[in-house]
Amino acid sequence: VQLQASGGGSVQSGGSLILSCVISGFTSDDYAIGWFRQAAGKEREGVSCIATSDGATYYTDSVKGRFTISRDAAKNTVYLQMNNLKVEDTAVYYCAARTGRIGSTKNDFPYWGQGTLVTVSS
Repeated sequence: VQLQASGGGSVQSGGSLILSCVISGFTSDDYAIGWFRQAAGKEREGVSCIATSDGATYYTDSVKGRFTISRDAAKNTVYLQMNNLKVEDTAVYYCAARTGRIGSTKNDFPYWGQGTLVTVSS
């Protein structure tokens, strides 16, 4: 399984970015893709997740109403639309995959892509 994350960049507070994660190598169509982030000096935290089987989604409280996760099955790609970005959203963002239903903690996910840096300035 391989995951390729992209889309990070630098924006001002209140701005928007969209992250993409291209997934390859899953033999099953029943899996979940999660977005995680790790700020400097902090633990990696779950941000959002989507399950391919039923479209169930998860968002951590701090991004609810601002971030939207979606999937394009034809492109094997999961997106994270991030609106109204805040300085505290600054982090390296990772996408990760697991079989089955959604998860929210990093230990739930065995497959990881490389990170993409999001920097939000005031």
